[in-house]
Amino acid sequence: MNPSTMSGNRLAGIIGTGPWPSPAYDSLHAAISRVIADGRLPVGTRLPSERELATAIGLSRTTTTRTYGLLREQGFLLTRRGSGSIVRLPNVPGGRIDHLLTPAGADESEIDLTCTAQVASPWLLGAYDRALSQLPAYLPGTGYYPSGLPVLREAIAERFTRRGAPTDPDQILITSGAFGAVAIAVRALLQGSRAHPPDRSSSRRILIESPTYPNAIATLEGAGASLVSYPLEIGEDGHYWDLAAMEQALHRSRIRATYLIPDFHNPTGALLPESARGELAELLQRHSVTPIIDESIVELGLEDAPTPTPLAKFAPNSITAGSTSKIFWGGLRVGWMRLPRHLIDSMAATRLSLDLGAPVLEQLVAAELMRDHDAILPDYLDKLRTGRDILVAQVRTHLPSWDLSVPAGGMALWVRLPEERSGALAIAAREQGLALVAGPNFAPSGGLDGWIRLPYTAAHEQLSQLGPRLAAAWEDALSMEGRIPAGRARIVA
Repeated sequence: MNPSTMSGNRLAGIIGTGPWPSPAYDSLHAAISRVIADGRLPVGTRLPSERELATAIGLSRTTTTRTYGLLREQGFLLTRRGSGSIVRLPNVPGGRIDHLLTPAGADESEIDLTCTAQVASPWLLGAYDRALSQLPAYLPGTGYYPSGLPVLREAIAERFTRRGAPTDPDQILITSGAFGAVAIAVRALLQGSRAHPPDRSSSRRILIESPTYPNAIATLEGAGASLVSYPLEIGEDGHYWDLAAMEQALHRSRIRATYLIPDFHNPTGALLPESARGELAELLQRHSVTPIIDESIVELGLEDAPTPTPLAKFAPNSITAGSTSKIFWGGLRVGWMRLPRHLIDSMAATRLSLDLGAPVLEQLVAAELMRDHDAILPDYLDKLRTGRDILVAQVRTHLPSWDLSVPAGGMALWVRLPEERSGALAIAAREQGLALVAGPNFAPSGGLDGWIRLPYTAAHEQLSQLGPRLAAAWEDALSMEGRIPAGRARIVA
């Protein structure tokens, strides 16, 4: 794939236009390398010419030439005749970061912050009891329900309708978790089914936010997608979607689909404003892009506000993935897709090439939990809200140099470190009885070693102990010069 070229004005919008403390080439180098490490300047991007950048930021061409030379020396740029200057990351021992999160084998003394997940809802056993009483009615059949049990599809469709996106049960396809839904969607869009093969000229490029959920990166790449990063912008109130920048990315690359988490985004916690949802839908429709929307944590708003309106209300061609994992229990492994009618047949056919349906008992359990949804959720949200506030206080008290925005929902803090040592921090944390996931795991195109995700789903007693342990780990990470190269994390499994 040919790299996309960033204009001088766009790069100036990301790094600013000064003033540039003397020596200016050093200040400019620091600004560019920082946004590469942050993931806001994706790996593989072709930078503007030295002359174009000089004009955009008000410096001399001599300064930009010297800056590009320094970036090349440090491994941030690769320049070849006829190809321009392409963004890359310095080589690091240990190779490429593994984006797939794996379960931690933590002992009782270790605090596991590798995953945003809750223990089973207290309502779960009662739901299993009621589901078991219904199971005999299904035993005379084959047990295969590739589209899902009607009772569960009806419950999910009714919730979409109540939230503002009228939905019929036949638009719902039950899957094995939310990422089962994403895998089906991507495979159907990129590879097609025997009944509906893709157009030979169709693109395999999928636009994906940076940062994003690590398993999304693994799922999309595993389906053969070519990922195009769209870096979320950073403002005073945290991360946000710059739709003008997204349109530029869509102009530069022929995008087939986009994977987005607009509701309490994982890992940043950002929420796409209601006022921007119609604008986003119109933008994607104008570029003939199919949105794949991950609503796994849409229910986890921690402020007094209604559940966000489904993007499906504004984008009729969108595919929405959801799951019971974040609101009830991950062990159920029940997810769903809400589909536009013209995609139902192709998605169902693709689903049959992967598996024959989710387990009947777990679907019955999920239907029972959905029936009690409004009674179950408030207690869990109270627990999350308290956990968030405990964790915020711990970080601000013990690590005041760390920069965080308090999210309005979701399950984790996305914290900016004063130095790019997320990988070193994850390694040092083990000695303090902490299991962390370094920032580069959330980067589709590299970078983000200056960030760390801290879930607040752990027990409140554990969260109350985090501050001193994190502070000690950070002190050790700062002393790792020479063992962990600056600017890129190294993960040791």
